[in-house]
Amino acid sequence: MPDADTTLELLPRDLAPYRAGNTGIPYVHRFDSGRPGPHVLVNALTHGNEFCGMVAATHLLDREVRPLRGVLTVSFANVEAYESFAHEDPFASRQLVHNMNRIWSPDWLDGGEDSPELRRARELRPVLAAADHILDLHSTSQAVEPFWVYPAFERNARVASAIGVPAIHLVMPDGLGTGTPVIQHGRHGDPHADGIALVAECGQHFLQSTGDLAVEVALRFLAHFGLVEPDPGWAPPAPARRYQLLSTEVVRDGRVQFARPVVGMETFARGELIATDGEREIRSPCDGCTIFMPTRKAVVGRELVYLTRPLN
Repeated sequence: MPDADTTLELLPRDLAPYRAGNTGIPYVHRFDSGRPGPHVLVNALTHGNEFCGMVAATHLLDREVRPLRGVLTVSFANVEAYESFAHEDPFASRQLVHNMNRIWSPDWLDGGEDSPELRRARELRPVLAAADHILDLHSTSQAVEPFWVYPAFERNARVASAIGVPAIHLVMPDGLGTGTPVIQHGRHGDPHADGIALVAECGQHFLQSTGDLAVEVALRFLAHFGLVEPDPGWAPPAPARRYQLLSTEVVRDGRVQFARPVVGMETFARGELIATDGEREIRSPCDGCTIFMPTRKAVVGRELVYLTRPLN
């Protein structure tokens, strides 16, 4: 059952009209301006219950947004998980078998395992490989301030700061520690490459405001690279608040208890107890440790909480 305070404002819509696309890959749409410029990918539904990306992708397609220069690709990733959504358990459609945002390494993609997520990721490999710049749209289980997530390459920080919305940045010096996400696949995980790859966590999964922000972020991303004109009504970029990922704690035992009620963005003093996982204690490694994405339902082998420190 959904939590008593889970508001279901944003719900799935039928994506059948978008299935054919125009690339030979289901749910992938590509538009070439015929003018020199970058190839930009807006990717939705890496997780099936993160509907904001669907809102942004369908907005671009329904409004017939076309690039002024370069190439625009719009993709819906894990549609199978999306189509499994059930009101009585809205969080369950995140994935069917594998977390689709952890399997973008050669070990997974070229390995012998099989799942709906792996089959779809293998199908989408050429889509990611063709893109110069990637925006992967996500949302969070708790209603926290939206934030960027990206590998700690200066090129990513520069673009996220220039776009300015969201204003919070979660910077990964060494990746997530639990797998390879979309934004670190191939050359986008290379510190010496020049492609931009950002995740935008746009708000709580099922709030209308999250979908609205995803549309704005997508258009701002496209405008930054010159594919669309900027909206004169957009607020100017806000000063960035940056956090460095220190560690990703994973559920080992399953009997998880947080030391106090948390939704994310809470801070802890050095040595302060954050959570227990069975007999294991998770304590703050520094003063001002800020937690991101604490689990709402502990599952052994999945992320428990992200520990960060402020960079500002």
